[in-house]
Amino acid sequence: MTKHFPPVMLLFLLTAGCARDSYFQPDARVSYPAPLPAGADSAKVTAGRHYRRGPLGRLLLGAHYRRAWAQPVTLPVFAPQKVVPGGLRFSKLGGGFQTTSATLLTDNGRAYALRTIDKDPYKTLPKVLRQGFILTAVRDATSAGMPYGATVVPPLAQAVGVPHATPRTFYVRTDESGLGEASERFRGKVVILEEKLEGKTNLLPSLRGASELEESDEMLEERYRSQEHHIDEAAFLRARLLDLWLGDWDRHEGQWSWAAFSQENGQTLWRPVPQDRDQVFFRFNDGMLTWLASRIVPKFRSFEPKYESIEGYTRNAQFIDSRALSELSRQRYVRTAQDLQQRLTDDVIHRAVLQGLPREVYALEGARMEATLRSRRDGLLKAAEEYYRLRTKEVLVAGSDQAERFVVERLSDTATVVSVYRLGGGKPAADSLLYRRQFKPAETHRVVLHGLRGKDEFTVSGSVARSPFIDIYGGPEEDTVHDTSQVSGLRKKTRYYDTKRNNVLEGGKETKDHRSHGVASHAFDRDGSGR
Repeated sequence: MTKHFPPVMLLFLLTAGCARDSYFQPDARVSYPAPLPAGADSAKVTAGRHYRRGPLGRLLLGAHYRRAWAQPVTLPVFAPQKVVPGGLRFSKLGGGFQTTSATLLTDNGRAYALRTIDKDPYKTLPKVLRQGFILTAVRDATSAGMPYGATVVPPLAQAVGVPHATPRTFYVRTDESGLGEASERFRGKVVILEEKLEGKTNLLPSLRGASELEESDEMLEERYRSQEHHIDEAAFLRARLLDLWLGDWDRHEGQWSWAAFSQENGQTLWRPVPQDRDQVFFRFNDGMLTWLASRIVPKFRSFEPKYESIEGYTRNAQFIDSRALSELSRQRYVRTAQDLQQRLTDDVIHRAVLQGLPREVYALEGARMEATLRSRRDGLLKAAEEYYRLRTKEVLVAGSDQAERFVVERLSDTATVVSVYRLGGGKPAADSLLYRRQFKPAETHRVVLHGLRGKDEFTVSGSVARSPFIDIYGGPEEDTVHDTSQVSGLRKKTRYYDTKRNNVLEGGKETKDHRSHGVASHAFDRDGSGR
């Protein structure tokens, strides 16, 4: 056998063992199988004592948060009829692949999400891998997450002005029947309950004045449909810097809701509302094999005193970042990071960790978590600047399904200005400005313009030695590109992608014509589906 497997793999096999149906603890209560007394309002439980490992296992797979998962804590017993005023009733099962989840409703229609803290990635794996040591190792990786991390976040988010739900942890007794068809799935589990942030009936007090809460795909559909819809980029940046500070690497577009605020000028401003804090304080790279895995899969960044790869922390959010952070300057990143540093005082951090973690887990992890948060706060400005550098290498500037004029001015070797106006004929008026940003060739390699639908116009001017590439995608209707610019060098710095029919390219000495007979250039992913 040793001829075919490296020694480290042998150790891995011995450590992880084989997958088994009984991998998970049968009941979270420490006293299991003794029954929980009728009417008990609390129980001593563990979030996951099956994550305990011996010295060899911890060496290879990492210590992670195994002690926190296996630490007995006292949690309230979940009582659907009492947990919120008027009680909760089952509505529907969730569609998550790793956690058991359900939507619960109050009598007035307010929605709550109930989900298990523990995860089972069984369904996320190809069928051929749903057995043996691979499944066991993937299941074991859940211990890299802090089981009670989500309950630490609300006071920290409150301190920096980021909307938040208020999650609470409970134990579901083994004879619970008040969750309808979901009852059996939750019995004996440690769960988290929090407000669902979607729909008009689920507005938080901090979102007073909003007319609607939508998921990212619905918000983006409105944003690209009409010039009257805009994203509050400053608010999104604030929320994303909070994510970075917390080490929350799983912030893809599905992790956000958006609150719609009507403006005096008749437009709608969409403000971000973060959801699902499952990956805050992630600790993964403290074992030989998991350290290696973190090098292979860059998004698995650990929560440590010094920031690891900012690119890794933000990889899962590239789609939504590109659409909600296209206009802000480096100065705005710096000012926002400095504001967070001032608000996140030592006292704010201490109170959040002390109140958020169960007393028994605070004794194990509290001091280390607070020290790491303080260190990361002190390094947040540098992290924000690196985040800006990543986000500004290639910038997406998208119009809408209405007609726009895109104006690119290559002003100097250090400044290219991109502006977008409503298209109404004649010279653009100042009050028709939809977007403007100045780009530096030293920071930005490429600016990608998407006209989407509508008869759009693109003008490019200026004679310079250096400039970012300008990629123009006209969209499915008739568009016009007028390029009088000139950039020194052999490579053309303006590139036009569209169909040949009914689209006009004027001037164009600096433009590389990529028009074709196909419509592939009209594709634009509006909602993250890849379509």
